[in-house]
Parts: sequence; C-alpha cells; structure tokens
Amino acid sequence: MAADDSETPLIISSIDENYPYEYDYDDDHINNYDNNQNHTHKNNVDDRIEECIGDFGWRQLIQSVLVSVAWTFDAQQTFISIFTDAEPTWHCITSDCGSDVCSLPRNATWAWDYPKETTIISEWGLQCATSFLTGLPASSFFMGCLIGGMVLATLADSWLGRKNLLLLSCLSMSLSGVFTAMFSRNILVYSFLRFVCGFGRAAIGTCSLVLATEVVGKQWRGKVGVIGFVCFSLGFLSLPGIAYINRGNSWRAMYMWTSIPALVYTILVFFFVKESPRWLLIRGRKEEAVNALRTIATAHRSSLTLSFFGEEDAPAGDDADVYSAMRVLIAKSWAVRRLIAVMVICSGIGVVYYGMPLALGNLPFNIYLSVMLNALSELPASLITFMLIDKLNRRSSMIVFTLISGVLSIMVVIIGDLLFDNGKMMGLQIGLEILSFLTACTALNIMLIFTIELFPTCVRNSAVSLARQALVFGGVFSPPLVAAGRKSPFMTYGVFGIVIGICGLFAGCLPETKGTMLSDTMEEEEEKESCLLA
Repeated sequence: MAADDSETPLIISSIDENYPYEYDYDDDHINNYDNNQNHTHKNNVDDRIEECIGDFGWRQLIQSVLVSVAWTFDAQQTFISIFTDAEPTWHCITSDCGSDVCSLPRNATWAWDYPKETTIISEWGLQCATSFLTGLPASSFFMGCLIGGMVLATLADSWLGRKNLLLLSCLSMSLSGVFTAMFSRNILVYSFLRFVCGFGRAAIGTCSLVLATEVVGKQWRGKVGVIGFVCFSLGFLSLPGIAYINRGNSWRAMYMWTSIPALVYTILVFFFVKESPRWLLIRGRKEEAVNALRTIATAHRSSLTLSFFGEEDAPAGDDADVYSAMRVLIAKSWAVRRLIAVMVICSGIGVVYYGMPLALGNLPFNIYLSVMLNALSELPASLITFMLIDKLNRRSSMIVFTLISGVLSIMVVIIGDLLFDNGKMMGLQIGLEILSFLTACTALNIMLIFTIELFPTCVRNSAVSLARQALVFGGVFSPPLVAAGRKSPFMTYGVFGIVIGICGLFAGCLPETKGTMLSDTMEEEEEKESCLLA
C-alpha cells in the first residue's frame, strides 16, 4: 500500500514509544517518511546504528576485510583433500608390467613417480583399498560439517556471539590441521581428525558473513558480503600453488602450510576484531556495544554514550541458554516457512556446487584445466554479485539464476549425446558446464545475502548457519550421482539441472527484501512483513 500526502503515515513503535519512527511503504522497500524531523533517538536499534555507521569508513573496511579473510582458510581446509588424498601416478620398473597396479607384486615391478609420502594413498598403501575406505576422510569431514553446524548453529546468536564463535572455530580448525600433520599414523586417525576439522570449521562462513554485514549500513551490506565470497575463491585457488611448491614433499606439509597461517589469523581476530554492536545491544550489553561502535563509527563518535540508545531500548533476549535462538526461530510460523524455503533452495544449489567439480572426471576434457576453470569461475560469480546486488530483486534473481544453471546443466548432457566425437563440441560442453557452475555460485552468493535480510538479528546467525548446512546436505547426494553418471551422464548433469531448477522456484514463497532495513527482533520483522503485505 503506497502512501501519498493525503494519507496518515503508519506509526511503528517497536522499542521506544517516546520517539516514534514513521515509514512510507512502496512496492520495493520501506522509506523514511519524515526526513525533516530531527529526533534525538530512533525507535529501534538498527536506526540508531545506521546513524553511526551508515557511511562506509575505513574502520569498517578493515573490520569487514579482516573478518572475511576467515573464508580463505575455510576454503583451503574444505578442498585440501583434492591433493592430500589423491592417488599419485606410478610407473613400471620392468619393461611390461601391465596397467592394473593391484594385480602386480607390491614394489616388485612398479614404483610411485614421487616419494610414497606424497599422499595418504601411497604412504599407507591404499591404492587397492575399497572406495569406502579411501573416501572415509572426505566423508568424515563433511559429516563433521553437518554435525558441527547443527551443534554450533545458535551459539553465535545466544551465548558466544559472532566474534567468539568465529575465534573458536578458526582455532579448532587450525589446531586440528596441525594435529593431522603431526599425529596421523593411519587412515582411521586421519579420518577422525578430519571429522574434528569439519566440526570446527562449520561455523566460520556463517559467523564471518553475519559479522561483516552487521558492522556496515544497509546500503553496503550486500557488497561487503561479497568480500567473503572472493576470499573463499582465493583460498580455493591458492591450493594448486601450495601443492605445486610442495610437490614431492609429504602431504603433511600442505596441512602445515594452511594451518599455521590460520593459527596466526586467529590471534589477529582475538586482538583486532570487535563484536557486532547489534548483537551486543539485543543481549542488553549496551556499554560494550557503545565501545564497539566507537571503533567503527563514521558519525557521532564523540557523542556516543549509553544515553544515545536510551535507558530501556535494548531488547535483551528472553532466555540465557545457548539454544534459545533456535526456539525463538521455530516458534513463529512465518519464520519456519521462510526457513524451509531457504533450506530447500540451498539444498538444490548444494547438489550442483559440490557435485559439478566432482563430476568433471566424467567429461572428455583435461581434468586439471577444467578444475582450474571451475575454481576461477567463482571469482566472476562474486564480481557479478558485487556489481548487481543493489539492483537485483532477491526473489526474481534467485529463480532466474537457478533456472539458467539447470538448463545449462541439462544441455551438457544433450551436447554430449549428440556430438560426442566432435572435438569442438567437447569444448562447448565444458563451456556449458562452467557457465552452469558460475550461475549456481552466483545464486548461492545472492541466497546467503537474501537469508541475512530475511531474519532479524536475534536469530540471524542461526538461520544462515542452517542455510549453509542445507548446502552441505545437498552435497551429500552428489557423490552417488557422480558415480552413476559414469554409465549414464543424465544421472549426473541431468539430475543436477532438474534439482536446482525446481528448488530455485521456492524463492517465490519468500518476501522481497531488497532495500529493506535489517530487523533486530521477531516482533519488528512481523510488523515489517504485515506492512509490506497491506
């Protein structure tokens, strides 16, 4: 319902009735209706923080970049198994020893091209082990991610806060990496430590994204969120370089090269990263919130005192236990509906995001080049998000990007069936695969920012964490589909396309959030939604 000059503006007073805040509603977002009145206070936490950090300053840039660097180390631990768990090449010692290493006498007629310590396969003699055993470390890592996400999901909203959980997650991930290099003596110990690593890193991306976006004004949060996506891509791209430098060395060196810098980064987080002022305020810790704001504010720095927020404005949580945020989230039917839609969409994207890199071996193309191109495609996806996030409607862009990814994925199968023997068409096939992966990455970036805007501060970290867990859950189904695709290509890329296309349609069930202000409490979000629907 659009307001004009003849209408009385709708008054929403969520916190301080003495200072009502007036809004004018149009089709896109809620605008400030009364720009001429000079209020000393605003009616909610977000408005008052906007006064301090609405303009993007260098302090906020440093805070956002420093927090987002955590994604770099997260990506390294996620994809490090590509090199440490690979089966290395080998050669015949005699003139003709065949092509099946498992049918040959051990070390009598063949040898590894590199020292046996290069990967876990060669060091522990797993070249003839079952796929279950060789895949156990990777499966343990993702299982740790799932369980860690469920256990840690609400700690950042209820007890620890964003900074402390980010700190503990980075610390546990880096230490588990060091312990993996030092104490792994067999595949079982190695798999257990990979589980611990996955459990610890499960909250890094969520805490980093939420903390980075909560220290900037609403017009900057989309672009700031992209910094983390770029850091993740750079972390992924750094692994081939680290592996090349350490070629011929023990696989343990790669864990040291990635874990020790992460440990140093943890120390930097402890001393230089500030907690989210929004979270501190809704937990009733106004003095700490004021101190945090003083370090990043672009305005009102000299006048920032406790009185700036009023005496009774901070809406502290009702519960003090660590899972109160989850109970608050599932207590509201509208929040549950949003959460289900978000998780369905993320599950569909996860099938493609984790599945396509795994399925590259099924295509008649150089696997090393195709993996590099897929990794590089995440950078333009982040650039697209950065350039367009302020212009794109969330719902429609999600539907469009997921449908495009789905159609391109299905076309990979069609091109492969019709023109398999044509070399040029094989290039077209990998080109379609890369474009499908790029659009899926773009959809993922937008979906994470969309999720931040869909849920208020008191449950935001929990909601984003569950969305990321749904992404990993979708990835669980990718390996079986990839294995089935070796015999029937449609079971891989065809199913990928159908799943992401259908799941993306659930974005139509969500409210549009482009340009809206972040809510801090469930009540504020309910008021905002009811006004948008009016």
